[in-house]
Amino acid sequence: MATFALICLDKPGSVDLRLASREAHLAYVQDHRDLVRLAGPFLDDEGRMVGSLFLIEAPDEAAARAFHAADPYVLAGLFERSDLRRWRATVGDLP
Repeated sequence: MATFALICLDKPGSVDLRLASREAHLAYVQDHRDLVRLAGPFLDDEGRMVGSLFLIEAPDEAAARAFHAADPYVLAGLFERSDLRRWRATVGDLP
């Protein structure tokens, strides 16, 4: 298994789209707890959600990309940019 950091930044002004898709997104992530080790939103200075960070353990990059492609946030067109990077923990432990 490989670990990946998935960094997703919302399109500007897309808070309503995020909120409308959030329930489906959270259910999707919960259904993929075998892949998702840690996840949560990025926040702006006012505490509004403006992106997402995932730490994913997957057999390979193709599996991590497939997980991302089927995310309801992606299907709704929420993200302006997504970046998937292979990652290794140096300090601390993944849950």
